Amino acid sequence: MSTATAGAQGLRVGVITFPGTLDDRDAARAVRLAGAEAVSLWHGDADLHDVDAVVLPGGFSYGDYLRAGAISRFAPVMEKVVDAAHGGLPVLGICNGFQVLTEVHLLPGSMIKNDHLSFICREQPLVVENASTAWTNEYEQGQRIVVPLKNQDGQYVADEHTLDELEGEGRVVFRYEGWNPNGSRRGIAGVTNARGNVVGLMPHPEHAVEAGFGPAADAGPRSGTDGLTFFTSVLAHLVAA
Repeated sequence: MSTATAGAQGLRVGVITFPGTLDDRDAARAVRLAGAEAVSLWHGDADLHDVDAVVLPGGFSYGDYLRAGAISRFAPVMEKVVDAAHGGLPVLGICNGFQVLTEVHLLPGSMIKNDHLSFICREQPLVVENASTAWTNEYEQGQRIVVPLKNQDGQYVADEHTLDELEGEGRVVFRYEGWNPNGSRRGIAGVTNARGNVVGLMPHPEHAVEAGFGPAADAGPRSGTDGLTFFTSVLAHLVAA
């Protein structure tokens, strides 16, 4: 735990489960490793149970049968998430969670099939473009991190005006380094809202939080823990607030 999150005991981070969610337990473990209490939230919940932040984890909500995230956006809990996010609640959407956040218009743009039309799973280098959001404040601007990527509908798209606006306002949070693995416009891997409390990204930081179970790093195979900083960052943000 970082010095900034030493006072994080008692903070509660909700992790939402939709039908088809795969990575809710991984996200909950990341929350606990960072030093907070993980609170399970169900897609049908009528309230957020007094959580201090929310994670929408990855998976294939409702099987992605209509469009990734398109059905989940109508879940009762999402109405509460949208209202709370407009009020400043930190919200992180990972992979399918990112797709849901675009569907409810908390984040701009949309996600479509990878340009190579195939599922991809790899250890993905990213560049931190914005280290001032609620979820990235313990990274350094320009820092290179590695977290797993696994998706089929991971190509981030938006019109040129929206892309220019995101770039101009510093709202591109992560960019793919080197090879663009899914054809996302301008290599964008993650974005934030104007307030900086809502962040969505396609790669999976919750799979890079514990040595022995993460990507390869300088310390050796599976030693990478770059993703843990997402979760310590939000706790630092909440403690400071």
